[in-house]
Amino acid sequence: MLGMLVKRLLVCNRFQSLGRIKVRRLVVLLFVFAFAAQSRAEMNVVVVVSDDHRWDSLGAAGNATIHTPHLDALASEGVRFTNAFVTTSICMTSRASIMTGQYMSRHGIDRFGKPLSPEQFSQAYLGQLRQAGYWSGFVGKYGVGGPRKEDFDFLRAYEGRHWMERGGQRVHVTELNRRDAIEFLEKRPSDKPFLLSLSFFAPHAEDRAPEQYLPQDWSEKFYEGKTIAESNLMDDAFLKALPPFLAKPSNEGRVRFGWRFNTPDRYQQFMTNYFRLITEVDQAIGDLIQTLKDQGVYENTLIVFIGDNGYFHADRGLADKWYPYEQSIRVPLIIRDPRLPESQRGTTRDVMALNIDVAPTVLAAAKVEVADVVQGADLSKVYLQTMPKDWRTEFFYEHPTITDRDRIPSSQAVVGARYKYVVWPEWNHEQLFDLQKDPDEKQNLVDQPEYLSVLQDQRQRFKEWQTRAQ
Repeated sequence: MLGMLVKRLLVCNRFQSLGRIKVRRLVVLLFVFAFAAQSRAEMNVVVVVSDDHRWDSLGAAGNATIHTPHLDALASEGVRFTNAFVTTSICMTSRASIMTGQYMSRHGIDRFGKPLSPEQFSQAYLGQLRQAGYWSGFVGKYGVGGPRKEDFDFLRAYEGRHWMERGGQRVHVTELNRRDAIEFLEKRPSDKPFLLSLSFFAPHAEDRAPEQYLPQDWSEKFYEGKTIAESNLMDDAFLKALPPFLAKPSNEGRVRFGWRFNTPDRYQQFMTNYFRLITEVDQAIGDLIQTLKDQGVYENTLIVFIGDNGYFHADRGLADKWYPYEQSIRVPLIIRDPRLPESQRGTTRDVMALNIDVAPTVLAAAKVEVADVVQGADLSKVYLQTMPKDWRTEFFYEHPTITDRDRIPSSQAVVGARYKYVVWPEWNHEQLFDLQKDPDEKQNLVDQPEYLSVLQDQRQRFKEWQTRAQ
């Protein structure tokens, strides 16, 4: 590139009189000034959250049925984390953890409608970057109480339905997300770095609608003639292996299974429409990325894409999320970082990454100090540096009771690379899984004598995590 610029300058009449040596010196100075300006420029940030989107509902993750070309392309330009998890599998709590970098035990968002305090928001990445001079925008599902207008320069918050009325027209929520995100980019001041949090409602079900998943017409063509493969965890043996209180008809996971998956035809209908909603999210993300490119800021923008929780696709006879099994807690996570060397783009990392890592990763990229209250870790240490020797090998999972213990009971767990220990406190029930021998989490080893020492160790680690997470 330097040689090409020199040749162009040499053929320019204004520079021919300077001579070749002086031109080369001029070019070097131009590069020095350009590099200095680039190093001083704050990195723009886009955080995209998809709702109820589990890790394998993505073409880049090996799903040959789903159509997600734009997310796949994003993964090919960045890093995809293959073992990303949430510390609580429900929207309001997980989104609070994404914003704050904290476990539920610390940020305290354990019920619907409960907001972050002004002090908590000021320590979240949203507040921190705005205080640092970023033009801040939020679009879509906020989920953590009601957002305060004074906290953002640009705010468009809405959720709960797939189809809405806007300007006398019926508009899909994902199309609104797309329009509003692009409006933010078009209206932002050009002399400030920007932060956009784009938070989709889809592919979350519309719980009160009999059809549950209500996509737009245009996405149908991508699934014509396709059959969605059934989960290999749909066998009745997995339902029978659940704790008795989860297998009860009154349990919310079983209730919603009846809504969506109780016949093969319904399974195909609902799963196809769920995939279509993800395809529509993918297209909105593609349009957002194209706008960033058109504005010339794509190469200086950090993009983080994550699901707010996993999702049961009829696995174990369940629907939705909440419980500490892999299908409920494992999510897609892609980071497209302009600092990533070309040779590292399109790679994967199998380290244990968490939703609480989003905030410190964003703050570090923006060169904003990470507050002591943050419990997550900066993921750039994994993909821009040599793998840290002390990187986590386990994490704490916690979920509050929703309504009552029969509907959605509380649960806590220590999730490690080898073992998973689960406690259901309201039912005085324990589970222990050897993930190496039983990756499907089917056999509870609590009563197995050969695992007594493991069980005792996990109980101790559980007590330590209960304190550590606070």
